[in-house]
Amino acid sequence: MSKGEKIPASKLKGPLVAELLMEGILADIRSGRTRSLLYVPKVESLNAFLSNRFSITDLEYYINKLSQDIITRADLIEAAANSKAKKVRTFTGFLVNCYEPVTAILNGETIKVNPPTRTFQFINDTKHFIPHSGLTIVGVENSESFTRIEKQKHLFKNIHPLFVCRYPLNQSKDLLKWLKAINNPYLHFGDFDFAGIGIYVNEYKRYLGSRSTFFVPDNIELLIKTWGNRKLYDNQKINFDLKVVAEPKITALIDLIHTHKKGLEQEILIK
Repeated sequence: MSKGEKIPASKLKGPLVAELLMEGILADIRSGRTRSLLYVPKVESLNAFLSNRFSITDLEYYINKLSQDIITRADLIEAAANSKAKKVRTFTGFLVNCYEPVTAILNGETIKVNPPTRTFQFINDTKHFIPHSGLTIVGVENSESFTRIEKQKHLFKNIHPLFVCRYPLNQSKDLLKWLKAINNPYLHFGDFDFAGIGIYVNEYKRYLGSRSTFFVPDNIELLIKTWGNRKLYDNQKINFDLKVVAEPKITALIDLIHTHKKGLEQEILIK
């Protein structure tokens, strides 16, 4: 409209439009017997209103900025003097952990991932974070298991792991997007129950395909038998669809869960 276009009044409603009409910043003309068109008679008046009310000094720049997929709070202040003009996720990325140093490329430079025990590294620029090709990415379902991964290193003797965390859940799409972009194998380390299998199949396997596998320890039957929970089995069996699973280890795990009628939470492996 600031460039001379006329818009049917039926498409512009609300208190702000009413205020603009009352102030004379918008005006209407009749087109035919019933159709009313709104237009801007003086662009200078519109620009002054936008500047005074919303701190928008360049309308076209403001619209272009807010339509971008990636925008920062600094951009919003520049465009409208308001960092909250649009909801922005400023803390994108995910946590990584390891119990021995691993290398990766970040923005073209080689870095070492080696957080001290009980601390983690947060990867913000995931688009330019490339793990070493020899690493297996291990996705940990539960936060305590991720926090104390050094207590479980005996489980991963045959691989060089880099651990990533499913939590906090609002970061999970960042993690999945990164996993889809890299070529490393993915190993899912989660609960040994129907819910854990469902998380793996629905959130990871369906997107990563043959690159992904589900971790099952060698002594899983003894673990389920000794520390398994009957309530997990009873509560989860109704909603589980066996047809979605194709991995032999998962098929064998499901048979054990049914045999003992118990599910097992992964935190027992910390012990």
